[in-house]
Amino acid sequence: MIVAKIRRRKTKKIKEKYNAQEEWNKTKPIWTRNPDDIIQEEYGEFYKSFTNYWEDHLAVKHFSVEGQLEFRALLFIPHWAPFDLFENKKKKTTKLYICHVSIMDSCDELIPDYLNFIHGVVDSEDLHLNISREMLQQSKVLKVIHKNIVKKCLELFSELAEDKEKYKEFYEAFSKNLKLGIHEDSTNWRCLSELLRYHTSQSGDEMTSLSEYMSHMKETQKSICDITGESKEQVANSSFVECVWKQGFEVVYVMEPTDEHCVQQLKEFDGKSLVSMTKEGLELPEYKEEKMEESKAKFENLCKLMKELLDKKVEKVTISNRLMSSPCCSVMSTAAGQPTCSAS
Repeated sequence: MIVAKIRRRKTKKIKEKYNAQEEWNKTKPIWTRNPDDIIQEEYGEFYKSFTNYWEDHLAVKHFSVEGQLEFRALLFIPHWAPFDLFENKKKKTTKLYICHVSIMDSCDELIPDYLNFIHGVVDSEDLHLNISREMLQQSKVLKVIHKNIVKKCLELFSELAEDKEKYKEFYEAFSKNLKLGIHEDSTNWRCLSELLRYHTSQSGDEMTSLSEYMSHMKETQKSICDITGESKEQVANSSFVECVWKQGFEVVYVMEPTDEHCVQQLKEFDGKSLVSMTKEGLELPEYKEEKMEESKAKFENLCKLMKELLDKKVEKVTISNRLMSSPCCSVMSTAAGQPTCSAS
């Protein structure tokens, strides 16, 4: 009996390793996409998820800057102002990204205080990922980004002003911010002044811009006339504007506390000075020097007597051509805070 032995071949085991990668999040950040490819509904969805607001945004600005530095930004204007808008601890809602990586949820250096109502994202390619807050404050790149963002915000406001209804809603919510900007931003105050709106003696229930006011000015009018008061009825019936109205001049009504500081800071618009009706130094056309000199001489004794009676309550008592039917008015001196009594 023959027994055959079957030899088994030895097999060698080879281990191979490989990594299988699958991209789960294929969606690009909305601010990195081309604005022409994005519809308003997409902006609205992102805005709501970004801010946790239930209401859509009022306006949006999506842009990119290329050249010496590169960054993309997406900025939103809300419909309403938050209740804590002017609180000192109010955090700005502009987030800083570097190369699509979130760095700061609230970057104070990106945007000035008077634009703290802007919501948005700024994504830079020129900042380092490990940059600290101290380095950010001294970063020249961030200062250039800051300057460009302010410029784009002002462009957005100007575009919004073309739609009267939308701008009215915007102005009711954020007019104080614009006026604060005139006080704080010495570079862009001229652009901000074009965005201001006021009631005037000829505008009725609507508000008008200073540019529109100047288009109504008469050739004999040398300056923009304004008057300060608590309400429209009070300034409309004020004795300070009697002579101005008679000559057909339009008067700007300054009725909010922030308005008075804003006008004082503004001083002039497009070459025309702003003159308060409640202060001395008002120059009116048809001013007859000879007639005024006669009146001053005629009532010199009366003015001296009134000054003695009023004593330190007024700086001086003088004859004025600004009154028509009212016997006298008290105006503030341009040099000091003491009032001057003017008689017609």
